[in-house]
Amino acid sequence: MVVNVHQWRREQSFFHRLLQWLDILDPTTLLASNKEIENALTLLQGSLPSLKETVRDEKIKEALKLTLSSIHPDTADVLPTIFRASAFMPFATPLVVAMLLPHKGMKPAVFWQFLFQSYSAGYNLVNRNKTTCKDEKVPLKQVLLLFGAVTYTTCLGVSPQFVMHRYASNSPVMFTVFKKILPVPVLAFASALNVAIVRGFEFDQGIEVADKNGNVVGVSQLAGTKAIKETALSRAVLVGATVIAPNILVGYLQRTNFIRRFPFGLAPIRHIMTAFVFGLMVPFAFSLYPQTGKIKRSNLEPLIQSATTEEDLYYNRGL
Repeated sequence: MVVNVHQWRREQSFFHRLLQWLDILDPTTLLASNKEIENALTLLQGSLPSLKETVRDEKIKEALKLTLSSIHPDTADVLPTIFRASAFMPFATPLVVAMLLPHKGMKPAVFWQFLFQSYSAGYNLVNRNKTTCKDEKVPLKQVLLLFGAVTYTTCLGVSPQFVMHRYASNSPVMFTVFKKILPVPVLAFASALNVAIVRGFEFDQGIEVADKNGNVVGVSQLAGTKAIKETALSRAVLVGATVIAPNILVGYLQRTNFIRRFPFGLAPIRHIMTAFVFGLMVPFAFSLYPQTGKIKRSNLEPLIQSATTEEDLYYNRGL
């Protein structure tokens, strides 16, 4: 694991993780060059002891923020700009807003759903746990999983609108179910499924678990499963909340005199609310679970249990 994970391991409470993510998600870090990022990592490598304590040096703080947002913790490689932690909000927000527009036909609905799920799949792939697959070449099976994830989740995501389009009905009950209620669990599940499919290798091959000093103890499928479940759940919470909150607000505004007088004002309010909630939920969802996960030795495979006396072992959860 890269030197900066010591900071992740030190921050255990949700509140501290949230504050850390609010700092890391600073979009200005996207302007840093690869050379600046590598220099920041070099600076941290010479400051390892201080990272185990509260960081007060401003240069170390900036270097830490830059590496946590731009360096993969398993390989120390600089992440592609559009798939860095701080890139998720500015790149995904317009896709989410466009995906949730009340499309009149299936083509635009499929198009925007496809773009969002494609970006999500790429993000999940680049930020996955790479402890058992540090080769820069992506295996054919991984490519097939990537295309499968995009295809399945796109079809799943547009399924409520397809039903409405295919079986057109003026029934207010059907409209409420397929336009306002069903998209919430469907899109949340599609986002979780995207994570699970793209990172399917971690189910099969497992991921490395290490002791508190960073010494690798073994490779665990159980830890890999736990990492995927936590990441998938956080993504489901992110998308589910983004879908449901604007619907609740719109339902309330439709009963106000202002919207009755200016009905065309409802659409921009919905879009702004969607972008606002998504931006608010990103650091919250990323903070739900520690980035460096912890698992009890007793919950791992017998081979790993016999390889160490440490009660708690650690792994990179991925993002």
